Amino acid sequence: MNKLKVVFLLALLISYSSLFAVTPEDAAIQKLTKADFYQKIMNLEKNPTEWKYSGNLPCIVDFYADWCGPCRTASPILEELAQKYKGQIVVYKVNTDNEKELARAFNIQGIPAFLWIPKSGKPTMSSGIASSKEETKAMFEKMIKEILLK
Repeated sequence: MNKLKVVFLLALLISYSSLFAVTPEDAAIQKLTKADFYQKIMNLEKNPTEWKYSGNLPCIVDFYADWCGPCRTASPILEELAQKYKGQIVVYKVNTDNEKELARAFNIQGIPAFLWIPKSGKPTMSSGIASSKEETKAMFEKMIKEILLK
């Protein structure tokens, strides 16, 4: 095969694969840095005392760490619920090891911790998961229905 054909095939393959690439905005769960949090959720520097949510949809912010077993249990459940409620809620993740300032701002002392943010009104914080995956999923669904989609 000559070089021109190889270059053409590589270009075709790259352009074809980009059609199926998942951007961070398309992912069911989006990871947040401090800068992302300030833009998508709330700017804590501009509003240190009054809650002003910046998002268009209610959301869950999962404060987690990669080494945390319960966090790893919660993650696929949140992924499933993010797909189920796509267009109704957004699910975000904040790595507490990387974003210590955000973890301090919300007084995160144990993980996983979850910030449930309705479209309007005050957010609710919860921590931990239930004793089984099924109970955890049921607990999350109850929180979604009672806090986010009421």
